[in-house]
Amino acid sequence: MRKMSRRMFMKRSTAVGAAAAIAAGSVSVAPWSRALGANEDVRLAVVGIGSTVKIGGKGKQDIRDFRKIPGVRIVALCDVDRANLDPEVEQFSKRGEKVEAYTDVRRLLDDKSIDAVSITTPNHWHALVAVWACQAGKDVFVQKPASHNIFEGRKMVEAARQYNRIVQCTSGSRSPTGFKEALDYVRQGNLGKMLYVHGVNYKPRPSIGKVSGPQPIPKTLDYDLWSGPAPVMPLMREYLHYDWHWDWLYGNGDLGNMGIHYVDGCRMAVGQDRLPRHVISIGGRFGYVDDGQTPNTQIIYYDYEPAPVIFEVRGLPKDRSFLKDSWNSQAMDSYCGLQIGVVVHCENGYVAANKAFDRDGKMIQVFKPATPDLAANFIEAVRTRRAGDLVGDILHGHLSAALVHMGNISYRLGKAAPSAETSEKIRGRKELLTSYERFQAHLAANGIDLEKTPAVLGPMLTMDSDAERFTGEFSQEANRLVSREYRQPFVVPEKV
Repeated sequence: MRKMSRRMFMKRSTAVGAAAAIAAGSVSVAPWSRALGANEDVRLAVVGIGSTVKIGGKGKQDIRDFRKIPGVRIVALCDVDRANLDPEVEQFSKRGEKVEAYTDVRRLLDDKSIDAVSITTPNHWHALVAVWACQAGKDVFVQKPASHNIFEGRKMVEAARQYNRIVQCTSGSRSPTGFKEALDYVRQGNLGKMLYVHGVNYKPRPSIGKVSGPQPIPKTLDYDLWSGPAPVMPLMREYLHYDWHWDWLYGNGDLGNMGIHYVDGCRMAVGQDRLPRHVISIGGRFGYVDDGQTPNTQIIYYDYEPAPVIFEVRGLPKDRSFLKDSWNSQAMDSYCGLQIGVVVHCENGYVAANKAFDRDGKMIQVFKPATPDLAANFIEAVRTRRAGDLVGDILHGHLSAALVHMGNISYRLGKAAPSAETSEKIRGRKELLTSYERFQAHLAANGIDLEKTPAVLGPMLTMDSDAERFTGEFSQEANRLVSREYRQPFVVPEKV
């Protein structure tokens, strides 16, 4: 069956006449896109409110953040679950603020009065909403990771450029923390040659549990719309609105949930606006048996120039000291109590978050942030129409999300392997081998015997960075995971 883009779908729909303007021709900006005056409000819609059950509610956070920015007016909310949507609409009503409520984002995007949308949906919806919004002449603020797969991220970039849209993607590493300023210090040669970049996401997460069978779909939820581009599957997890992160159909695991913030920071450190030549991943879901599919403990090695990147994910609670053999404990304590972040190792010292240290661990300098707030930066760019002013332009969001996808693809193509085999496979890469030794020690501290429960060793994959496709050995299997099979009419189009 031929894939149907939103333009094709809306053109054929008798319920919506306005969308025919999108399908009528290839225009750089939708005909109803207005030029904002300096004193006019930016009218914003938030798509994906989120649930307060367990964890969630990122849409609520975006509402709070954007309401604080002068000249921003939130005029519409969208969520496929009325249990999430209605209480937030009620809060607006109590404040005397008019807001339109939608369960179908397609209806929201037909509203010509909306200037921009904030996307806080599950990952598998990010790209489609962003592409549709660009086609509808709206600017986009999208949560991390930008995309659910590599193909989608590139389509988001193409849509932003085709329709002259302002599209920003969030990242903790691009927030005003002083990290960017510390990287500038490194690039000026103050610590000598960069040796390697080490990203860490140590965030213990408990089991999500294991259900005995398909769970009931809440009556307040349109599950067909929630599934969107993904197949409509039986609900096989207890918490529908958060634990999708650990299901490959919808999420990208811990690497794509919290880790993406610092994967992006690693790419910022090496200064590359392209994908690395090689990637390999080692990992597994250790410590419990539950409905999660994604690894909770993982190493990803990116063969970047001028220095390789090693990223470590740790999801088990014990052995908080496993990192301290890698760099000074004072540095670790200084940049993140949860042990998450980026360390840039150089000949004459290292940078950890917004602090520079010499080789002996003595702090040299603390860097104050000069980077603007991401939401405020987005609104300013919406007004000026200068995408180059964005701190986190969608191209950066795509490339960093693609690193997540590359690591996960290697993992998903891997097989359980004895520790000796894994060590032998990576022996020629010193930093990776050291990382694997920390990996083993961390699991041992949590009672995991890798001889009984071996880790998955993924293949070393080769990437054609220009084509953003894998080449060489395992490329056929890997390229199947570059995109996905889409469900009509929720199709990310080849031509945006």
